[in-house]
Amino acid sequence: MTRSTRDAVRGIWREAAKFGLVGALAFVVDNGGYTLLVFGLPGDARGGPMGSSPVQASVVATGVAALFSWAGNRYWTYRHQHREKVSRELGLFLVANGVGLAITAGTVFASRQLLGLDSALSDNTARILGWVLATLFRFYAYRRYVFVAP
Repeated sequence: MTRSTRDAVRGIWREAAKFGLVGALAFVVDNGGYTLLVFGLPGDARGGPMGSSPVQASVVATGVAALFSWAGNRYWTYRHQHREKVSRELGLFLVANGVGLAITAGTVFASRQLLGLDSALSDNTARILGWVLATLFRFYAYRRYVFVAP
């Protein structure tokens, strides 16, 4: 392997590690927020404020996590690659995350509506599957379209 190839591979691994750390923290924000919105605090028999709206709660939690992710990726992972026009970059980021949000909410919808599952375990399992699929999509989209210097 040539030096330039080795450096490129190292660069991608560093980028993936930073992206992964930001994503892991956003995952905590997303799943923690979703669980609180739908199921409430542990031991609270009343449930969360969006207990009867799990798909909408998924959208809210994922939206908050997406904003966290944008800041982390823009100012840390891709700090040397962001566009000069923040509004264009944020617009592309929101489109990529809109697709990711649809993927994650879609797995909750499939679990709830198609499979008839409604426990915290089944919801979180569906959301984890959605997160894996959405994360793969977002990594590609961020590298290819969002955080690319003009």
